[in-house]
Amino acid sequence: MAVPFRRTSKTKKNMRRTHLVKEAPSVTTCPKCGATIKPHRACPECGYYKGKEVIKVDSKENK
Repeated sequence: MAVPFRRTSKTKKNMRRTHLVKEAPSVTTCPKCGATIKPHRACPECGYYKGKEVIKVDSKENK
């Protein structure tokens, strides 16, 4: 069984693991209603995308 000839230093170990950092998802605000949404997706609150209604959403008063 193969074993490492030398010990891996802390610097080399950390350089190898730099891509494992977790990032928070990016979010934007809907220009129509101001809700927080993911970019390039229709707003689940109002149903608009790029100024056009793409999803029919029942208003909160009707529920």
